[in-house]
Amino acid sequence: MHDAEKAWIDKFIRHLAYERRLSPLTSKHYRRDLDSLLAYCDKISLSSWSDLDDEHVRSFSAQTYRRGLSPRSIQRQLSSARSFFRYLQREGHVKKNPVLGITAPKSGKRLPGNLDADRMARLLDIPGDSPLVVRDRAILELLYSSGLRLAELTGLNVGDVDLSDKTVAVTGKGGKDRIIPVGRFAVEALLAWRKARGTLAGPDETALFVSNRGTRISGRSVQARVNHWAKRQGIDVHVYPHLFRHSFATHMLESSHDLRGVQELLGHANISTTQVYTHLDFQHLAQIYDKTHPRARAKNKT
Repeated sequence: MHDAEKAWIDKFIRHLAYERRLSPLTSKHYRRDLDSLLAYCDKISLSSWSDLDDEHVRSFSAQTYRRGLSPRSIQRQLSSARSFFRYLQREGHVKKNPVLGITAPKSGKRLPGNLDADRMARLLDIPGDSPLVVRDRAILELLYSSGLRLAELTGLNVGDVDLSDKTVAVTGKGGKDRIIPVGRFAVEALLAWRKARGTLAGPDETALFVSNRGTRISGRSVQARVNHWAKRQGIDVHVYPHLFRHSFATHMLESSHDLRGVQELLGHANISTTQVYTHLDFQHLAQIYDKTHPRARAKNKT
């Protein structure tokens, strides 16, 4: 591309700095994205920006994707190019914006992380019998036992847990209520917390879990305690409250293969949200399929 055409990138960067007052770092990112587009134009021998059409832009996007650039980064490149061509249109240098309507390849769904049963057992086996440790043990056990969201856990009141019936009543997203079973270890931890709670909770406090100030515990405090115990117990991955929910769902599906049942327990409105957990055990299912399906079994060698 001719030098006069390349100079439009410099003009655009000045426009970003002086008219739109964007930061130097943002302008640097714009320049890097536009330099990539310029290199592509030179590669296919385009002589001016007005020669670039939507098919060229799609080809550029596909080429960068094949080179390993993430969909998010490609979307940023396209956004930079779109803004650049709006500027060229404003200046009367081009008649159309070839980047309009062009989207990046879709990102694949990121599978949720989870702890295997052995590491989860090690994490839950926390030592000590002080009121705070007893509280933390009850929190961790309940998170894993019932797959609660963090906000559901911190929103619990004392009356929401029925230890004789071994259930907990939860208000989830959209104000939807559900009743969830509580496992044996969580029941034992909650019974111990019920006895210790009075040493921390204020006289009129209704929250099930309270901070050392006697008031309802915050989500941030729960995150900090989870992180504390993960490090203390030697767990070698990043642990956060929602990881207990992912682990609960994964382990339930591995054992029961009851997708609808797990959907109900998690409080998912759509089963497609629950289905992501089925991918985590796909390798195991594929091995079963290969060994058992009549059309998948390998022939015996003779």
